[in-house]
Amino acid sequence: MGALQLKSDLQKIIERIDNEQLLQTVYDFLKQREDSKEGEFWKSLTKEQKKEIYLSYEESEDDENLIAWENLKKKY
Repeated sequence: MGALQLKSDLQKIIERIDNEQLLQTVYDFLKQREDSKEGEFWKSLTKEQKKEIYLSYEESEDDENLIAWENLKKKY
């Protein structure tokens, strides 16, 4: 999927969201990424936080640890 398609799909998703708090969270995340230098966020993490991220990634490789997107949408 190219950048244009991603932008289009992202815009469509955002247009369907009515939850102001969720929109603010998405905005804040994107704005922070736009304003920060590459790798700056990672450098700001503690060793323990980095370890947790690596562990989460490893656990995500096992399908039994994953939650179906439909179930997650229902929950929130």
